[in-house]
Amino acid sequence: MSELWQLGALELAARIRSGDASSRAVVEAHLDRIDAVNPHLNAVVRRLDDEALAAADAADAAVAAGDDLGPFHGVPITVKENIDLAGTPTTQGVAALADAIASSDAPSVERMRSAGAIPIARTNLPDFGLRVHTDSSLHGLTRNPHHPGRTAGGSSGGEASAIASGMSPLGLGNDIGGSLRNPAHCCGIASIKPSVGVVPMATVIPPEDMLLASQQMVVEGPMARQVRDVRAALEVLAGPHVRDPRALPVTLTDLADGERVDVAVMADPPGGATHPEIAAAVRAAADILDDAGHRVVEATPPGYEEAIDMWAALLLGEIGLIRPLLDEVMGDGGRELLDNFQATAPPASIELAAHVQATRFRLMREWSAFFADHPVLLSPTWGTPPFEHGADLGDAGTLVRDTLRPVLPGNLLALPGAIVPAGTADGLPVGVQVMGDRFTDLRCLAIAETIQQSVGAPAPIDPVTA
Repeated sequence: MSELWQLGALELAARIRSGDASSRAVVEAHLDRIDAVNPHLNAVVRRLDDEALAAADAADAAVAAGDDLGPFHGVPITVKENIDLAGTPTTQGVAALADAIASSDAPSVERMRSAGAIPIARTNLPDFGLRVHTDSSLHGLTRNPHHPGRTAGGSSGGEASAIASGMSPLGLGNDIGGSLRNPAHCCGIASIKPSVGVVPMATVIPPEDMLLASQQMVVEGPMARQVRDVRAALEVLAGPHVRDPRALPVTLTDLADGERVDVAVMADPPGGATHPEIAAAVRAAADILDDAGHRVVEATPPGYEEAIDMWAALLLGEIGLIRPLLDEVMGDGGRELLDNFQATAPPASIELAAHVQATRFRLMREWSAFFADHPVLLSPTWGTPPFEHGADLGDAGTLVRDTLRPVLPGNLLALPGAIVPAGTADGLPVGVQVMGDRFTDLRCLAIAETIQQSVGAPAPIDPVTA
């Protein structure tokens, strides 16, 4: 019989609802698991034992009373430390914000609590989430459970490491340059970067208002080992909220029962190199979809490399505006990465900003036309396996070209991208990315779940320590 910490979020909710397990037992099992593995991984940076156990007791009382129960009633979750959780600091991974206590929950935390979930811990991130490797100047380095010398990804690397090792069945992260998807690939779990406008975001820690790149590209979303848990969490999180003017009352497109669609396969995206075992994992996932009756063809969306260039210009232009403030509070690694990226960026100007916005609009239009013919795009998440600690501080062009390029168009174009573990490269996890047009998030997850049903959902692992 599986230990409670080995089960998925919906499995735990079912056991709590039926009385087969108490919420207190489930929460205690995950806190004990944190005791056992976090000293090596450093994924969890703040524990909420007392509050979580009190909430678990209240959850058990609600079950006993026959109250209406949410889909995650009594289930523990973890929350990245740049998402507001009332009574705890939203540190952004830097010492300057170590005491920046949030007075209220972010909308995503609020909705997960309303669905019955219990936050038990906060997880690590790099300074301001501005690396694809989780090494915080406040909390230190997070390790990948699969290999102590390789990155857990970033910036939601603490979440991915915690979930992959059984410290949490479900967590919340965010993404402006792959930060929900990069760690899922590195640690062998599932996630989704939702379409912009699906999941509301807000903070009470200044600055409360987003600049343009964040308005257009940043999202929050769920991470878990099982795609079905990611889907259930997205359904809880989605919808308009008074605190986020971007959040929309959209109906997300799903895959209808028995529906089969055209799937464009891009095993080796243009613009850089792809590890052969990663390309093979994408093709193997395509074969699963072909066997399931979907129509699989090789195709590449228009302007792929141009979209990557526009992502960099949009984000780096904004970072340039706030760089003096960032330099005052960021650690050496974060500053070095920004130096490397900005050294390759064109000078900011009104003309460049106008060009980026016009090009973005054209690419969104052209990709929508592509998705009309091929509703699903199957690709790698990264072109490489997880890199060695600190390797992201090398040449920025190489990092974008050979590692990150598959995730970046989704940010620029506000598209959903679901990640499902689907193989290995150099003995380390490979996540396959399922993309679609805006607001087809549920269809992306349905396709990802088809892949997972064939490959199998990963069990939490004991960390490899040598």
